[in-house]
Amino acid sequence: MSSAAALETVLPTELETAREQAQREGLAYAGGVSPPVAWRLHQGGEAVLVDVRSAEERKFVGHVPGSLHVPWATGTALTRNPRFARELEAKLAAHGGRHAVALLLCRSGKRSVLAAQAAAQAGFGTVFNVLEGFEGELDALQHRGSDDGWRFHGLPWVQD
Repeated sequence: MSSAAALETVLPTELETAREQAQREGLAYAGGVSPPVAWRLHQGGEAVLVDVRSAEERKFVGHVPGSLHVPWATGTALTRNPRFARELEAKLAAHGGRHAVALLLCRSGKRSVLAAQAAAQAGFGTVFNVLEGFEGELDALQHRGSDDGWRFHGLPWVQD
């Protein structure tokens, strides 16, 4: 299946809307969805949730049960993972590889945009960003999670 064929994939309404908005905005990836939508699609088997944070973040901050892990960057210095696209394809192999509908999640929704852009450039046709991320944006007190993010929405997560 070509990238054009992947774009013709029938998507759940929320993802189709996100893809149309991304096209209007000229985004280099399929678009973005809110954490509650991401959870619903993941739970319904309509998309695969992929955590692109570092292993340290997942371990010490928490992660979504059932999510896959492919770090966009590694270590405390967050060094870019040069094998990201290959690792993403391998993790998504059971779900259609480069043709899987994947939702990328990071801390605040910024690194996952970079990861989604790289995935799209590598031929993944239906990779979406989870807006707000796991912890959300910094608030006025420089804390995360008080205004938005996965945990703010009360969605399931676990901690090692």
